[in-house]
Amino acid sequence: MSKFDEKVGLYKKFMDDKKIPVNVDLLSAVTKGLGPSIYKKDAETVSGTDAKELETVKKNFLIKKLGLADGPALDKAIDEVMEKIGRSERNKYRAVVYYMLTEKLGKKSVYGM
Repeated sequence: MSKFDEKVGLYKKFMDDKKIPVNVDLLSAVTKGLGPSIYKKDAETVSGTDAKELETVKKNFLIKKLGLADGPALDKAIDEVMEKIGRSERNKYRAVVYYMLTEKLGKKSVYGM
């Protein structure tokens, strides 16, 4: 099993443990889009309490990658995803957060789904 497959397996297990439905093909595509950052401990996770970090998620992922227009709906989506994962959860994996945002905002087509 490759390191990439191990990471996807880790994220799938995390989602299964949280009872979050997962499409493994989409999760793999989102994870692949993150590139080598998934192998760096700090870059692999998202801080749900750091406003600067959440702004980066909005600007770099939702606006640039998914092509969405800035607005309160994006902040609301991020907030709902953080709530669903659990605010007290230390490991909010970036791939899982991005996957959930992609699903929530109906942008699976960005990943060819």
